[in-house]
Amino acid sequence: MSKKMIKVTLVRSPAGQMERHRQCVKGLGLRRMHQSVEVEDSPCVRGIINKVRYLLLVEGEE
Repeated sequence: MSKKMIKVTLVRSPAGQMERHRQCVKGLGLRRMHQSVEVEDSPCVRGIINKVRYLLLVEGEE
């Protein structure tokens, strides 16, 4: 059985944002603008995504 994945794209720069929010973006594996990563859909990852939702475009979420 495959794990559910969420595609996350960085659409706003974390420069000038709070340090915790920059760390959240880094924790998702995003390094540069318009980069996309697939992350496992888990409560922990969802919490990180919710914290920095204003910087991201999230696909594959229901």
